[in-house]
Amino acid sequence: MTELHRMLIKIEYDGTPFVGWQSQENGDSIQHEIEIAAHKLTTRPTAVQGAGRTDAGVHAIGQAAHLDVPLKYTTRSVMMGLNSYLESKPISIVSATRVANDFNARFDAIERRYLYRMLTRAARPSLDKYRVWHLAKILDIKSMQEAAQHLEGKHDFTSFRATHCQAKSPIRTLQSLEVRAAGDEIHIIAIARSFLHNQIRNITGSLVEVGKGKWNPNRIKEILAAKDRREAGPTAPPDGLYLTDVIYPDSVVNPDLS
Repeated sequence: MTELHRMLIKIEYDGTPFVGWQSQENGDSIQHEIEIAAHKLTTRPTAVQGAGRTDAGVHAIGQAAHLDVPLKYTTRSVMMGLNSYLESKPISIVSATRVANDFNARFDAIERRYLYRMLTRAARPSLDKYRVWHLAKILDIKSMQEAAQHLEGKHDFTSFRATHCQAKSPIRTLQSLEVRAAGDEIHIIAIARSFLHNQIRNITGSLVEVGKGKWNPNRIKEILAAKDRREAGPTAPPDGLYLTDVIYPDSVVNPDLS
């Protein structure tokens, strides 16, 4: 039997042509493409476990996953080898790190960070088509910032999760929810240990209603208390959402492997 060791890989991808991260029967996924590349590299079936699922059209700058490879493969050969087989796909392995064999990319994560990009100008995007949510109307960012404060901390986020969300509990702790200006764009940065299905996109859709002047900032607090998805705003499109980073304890990603 071939002896294996575990690698943590950091992944960047354009989610536009994919059905999402997770392998599915109804189309091509990022996970499936990386598993094909890993099989070609190692000449053996190789499962790839991601830190979390991203939906169809959602992008990543810092998705994380683990896979097991034969001992002869170094971190560099894993990164470069996978990239060579992914060359025709909008997927890049940014780095590879050796971790303990009981490391789990999903369950060992202590923090996930997302960015949502909105372009607020009259002209539609050309270079960033499918990479931002285009809103021709200027939004009131101060009102959005005030509204976002109501969502920070530990809450029941039933009003902001997908109706088909499979999480056992709607309780989540938003460590930070920041709304900031970035030139012609407005960015929403969300940080938590874990998120509910469509939580960030539903929050974004609601904050945009505030930014348009349709709701006052305190309306977000009322929606949260209602625990009813019908009370919140529309789900923002996937185009502007990015998984930017997955954080692990230093002892997990830098173990003593001697």
